[in-house]
Amino acid sequence: MANIEMYIKPGCPYCHAAARLLDNKKASYSTVNILAQPNKRPEMIKRANGGSTVPQIFIDGKHIGGFDDLNALNARGKLDPLLAA
Repeated sequence: MANIEMYIKPGCPYCHAAARLLDNKKASYSTVNILAQPNKRPEMIKRANGGSTVPQIFIDGKHIGGFDDLNALNARGKLDPLLAA
């Protein structure tokens, strides 16, 4: 199973949507709450090549982007192979 990391903020509807999509895929993931751990925000921005919005999603260390990017991968049938890696 793939290693999935997601940087989030509580109350973020896109974070919840990304989590719901991954939950529906039965994928396990870890989250980093950038409000509870503000020192992780610069790390997120660096890893996301300047992306400062949440969620920022990484699969096996590869930056996927936000919920829209994750959802687009799913719609094109390219998410399942990443999750199975």
